[in-house]
Amino acid sequence: MADDTRTETIRRIVDLHRASPGAMLPILHAIQEQLGWVPADAVPVIAAALSRSRAEVHGVISFYPHFRTRPPGRHVVQICRAESCRAVGAEALEAHARSSLGIDFDHTTGDGAVTLEAVYCLGNCACSPAIRVDDEIVGRVDGARFDALIAELRDAEAEA
Repeated sequence: MADDTRTETIRRIVDLHRASPGAMLPILHAIQEQLGWVPADAVPVIAAALSRSRAEVHGVISFYPHFRTRPPGRHVVQICRAESCRAVGAEALEAHARSSLGIDFDHTTGDGAVTLEAVYCLGNCACSPAIRVDDEIVGRVDGARFDALIAELRDAEAEA
């Protein structure tokens, strides 16, 4: 997305939500939903609209791990790190995912295909360990199933 288009999108979102009580979080969520991340150039727009300092806006963005400050890959894979998932193998799954993809959490593969993120509960505790691939939650994931899911993503991209 071109910078001018992105700035217009940010301004439209801010204008839409600025009068809402507690407007900053709805604005940030809407920007990330629309753009996939919260770019640095959104901070002064939000700050001015809400009569806040840039530091306050940045503080909210950096406090919540949900908000990305870099564009994600074409697919986002989140691994649950909550207690239920950790009790049944999430730590081994994390190590496998990092090794298999060649990246750490909050990084994107060199081809831009996959961003790996940690989350702290996907609400799928009965089927731990759980991951989310884009918007789909998948349970009972081990290394082999992880690799199969990544292969499916890559195959789908190759076919497109």
